[in-house]
Amino acid sequence: MSDKAEMTFIEHLDALRAHLFRAAVATVIGAVVVAIYNNFIIQRILLGPTRPDFPTYKYLCKLSNYFGFGNKFCMKEIHLDLQSTTLTGQFDVYLDVIVIGGFILAFPYVLWQFWKFIKPALSKNELSNSRGVIFWVSFLFFIGICFGYFVLSPYTVNFFANFSLDDKIKNIPTISSYFNTVLPLTLGCGLAFQMPLILFFLAKIGIVSATSLKKFRKYSILIIVVLTGVITPPDMFSQIICSIPLILLYEISIIICKRVEKKEAKVEAEWE
Repeated sequence: MSDKAEMTFIEHLDALRAHLFRAAVATVIGAVVVAIYNNFIIQRILLGPTRPDFPTYKYLCKLSNYFGFGNKFCMKEIHLDLQSTTLTGQFDVYLDVIVIGGFILAFPYVLWQFWKFIKPALSKNELSNSRGVIFWVSFLFFIGICFGYFVLSPYTVNFFANFSLDDKIKNIPTISSYFNTVLPLTLGCGLAFQMPLILFFLAKIGIVSATSLKKFRKYSILIIVVLTGVITPPDMFSQIICSIPLILLYEISIIICKRVEKKEAKVEAEWE
């Protein structure tokens, strides 16, 4: 066994602390970068869905006209004024943005630090099966972030900004309310897009199988459709746009689980 495999519990804690410290430093550096460019990040990126020239609105309207639907799927223009109702409201949002933004920028490095910590405990076979894990986890995370930002967030913001019970009631949300809606949606998609990799590892340890995923496919699709129906405007087109990527990820997960099972069966056959 290697020296690292024979480390004591205290030594493992020291090693974990070192990796956590490096991850924290990377997050702080990312937060500093976000703080330097905070005007652009907050005004042009995070507040982007409140602007009529946001790419999603523009290109969706072009696609609607291109396929002969006219302006049917063009989103309504947003008239959204934000307010701060507490003295520290804007500063609190500023801190949240730089911390979360710093973590997003540092995500691949943070993941790499955790990977370095658990890597010595893996066997050669497990290491072989885990090649490229940092790339794929980071890739899916940023794809999910883009989906949440360019698809879910503008749909959600547009719907709630234009939703009204009466013309006398004006929507004037607080800045914390806005950011507490957009940021969790965006980050949540980044995590949701980890589904194939999570199911891959669950299949490796025998908790899930391709058969069970197929068996519960219709229920999973129903849950996905219901969830997207809750967070998107009440029209079929919006639900389809938001549901398709998640359903595709589920189907990809089934294919991955199948390959894992075939490989495991092949290894067992060779041992016999």
